[in-house]
Amino acid sequence: MTEQNPLRRIVLVEDEPALRDNYTLALSKAGYDVHGYADPVTALAAVRQRLPDVAIIDIGLGRDSEAGFDLCRRLRELSARLPILFLTARDSELDVISGLRLGADDYLTKDISLAQLVARVSTVLRRVEAFSQSDGDEPVRIVGSLELNQPRLVAKWLGQVVELTVTEYWLVDCLARNPGQVRSRQQLMDAANLVLDDQTITAHVKRIRAKFVSLDDSFSGIQTVYGLGYRWMDSQLY
Repeated sequence: MTEQNPLRRIVLVEDEPALRDNYTLALSKAGYDVHGYADPVTALAAVRQRLPDVAIIDIGLGRDSEAGFDLCRRLRELSARLPILFLTARDSELDVISGLRLGADDYLTKDISLAQLVARVSTVLRRVEAFSQSDGDEPVRIVGSLELNQPRLVAKWLGQVVELTVTEYWLVDCLARNPGQVRSRQQLMDAANLVLDDQTITAHVKRIRAKFVSLDDSFSGIQTVYGLGYRWMDSQLY
């Protein structure tokens, strides 16, 4: 008996059969229901029929070196909260930032061990467990113009829902928990259970800002404190 729920469904998109089999075996042994696909078209069709609990995708699929990026974009259109992890051999800063800007929750390179892969999947699924088990009756936490419902992982700004991914929600929650206090990039990574570098945190923060600005073009709640990190500043609190 494993600690994971055996009904949790993973969609794995990897065009190398040997790698796909290795990942599938490791995740299956950990108690997950893994469905592997070699191409984005088949994977997307499967997701549209039944949304998985997490999607793991490569960037280069077949002859299309950017297919995974397009698949990530389409998956995010289907669900704002579906955990999406890139698992790829490409480790350039540009690729990492591009993947996170498209809405991925994590970016892993293929030098990661199978044990680490399982651990990262388990981590992201634990972060959504409260959302799936919530009965919806819990009060929200109010921070100026921001409303945070942690059990449901829902954030609202000026009464409007901000379509945050799971990772983005935890980063906002970390910043807003102590308004005015600077949160280092390491503190943000710890809050979201991420193992990333400074540039990937920066990419997440830029995407979060853009989502708030799309609802309120005067939004300035996330301030950069150069050399230190970020802080939450809401004019209604001061």
